[in-house]
Amino acid sequence: MEWAGEASVIARRRHGEHAVILTVLTRDAGLIRGIVPGGASPRRAAMSQPGSRLAVRWRARLDDQLGGLTIEPVRARPGLMADGLALAGLNAVTALIAWALPDRDPHPRLSDATEALLDAMDAGAGWADDYLRWELLLLDELGFGLSLDRCAVTGARAGLAYVSPRTGHAVTAEGAGAWAARLIPLPAPLNGPAGGMAEALALSGHFLGRVAESHVGRPVPAARSRLAARLGKRLLHGNIPGSGAGPRSGGPP
Repeated sequence: MEWAGEASVIARRRHGEHAVILTVLTRDAGLIRGIVPGGASPRRAAMSQPGSRLAVRWRARLDDQLGGLTIEPVRARPGLMADGLALAGLNAVTALIAWALPDRDPHPRLSDATEALLDAMDAGAGWADDYLRWELLLLDELGFGLSLDRCAVTGARAGLAYVSPRTGHAVTAEGAGAWAARLIPLPAPLNGPAGGMAEALALSGHFLGRVAESHVGRPVPAARSRLAARLGKRLLHGNIPGSGAGPRSGGPP
């Protein structure tokens, strides 16, 4: 068995004295794990930090074996390590991918969105909105997509006020009726009042919790909670890396 192409590093851990096991995200083969002989050397360690882009070749005798990886650098993303918030974002993204996706299960849309998000974090550009959209896309890829463009009861596109905590469908106040108290308020757009980002992340966090319960069987990674807290803190101080479309317009297509 063999696969070759470009990938981004999701995780690395030591394996014996000189080797490491890398987990990389590919567009057409999903997550791949393999042993990198000599991967603990300073040169190879520097090129294979989480977030780095590599050219990889994976080989194994059998499909269910861990296999071996040969790696060559394509693009480093030093900005991910130079800024505390970007590093928190990287940790959240890589932890969620490793937590949610099975090995060798390709998700091309999610892979493309992950690459774009890591590039934005590396550049220091406004990426908070991109991160929120990425979480919503992750939920969609896992079968827990939110439907936030029209009321599930009336079909109206305007006046959406709540989200069902069970189905992820938006409803208007009229559609909610007597059930409003049991629904989640639909967050304001991210360029609206303070608290919009925190509320939006709380909404996506609720459905990540549902994924944990019914799909993954493990708690949502703590790195995600730490990032949400840091983004909320930045928002309160008026210094948040990104503004614009919220969940209503930025959810999965």
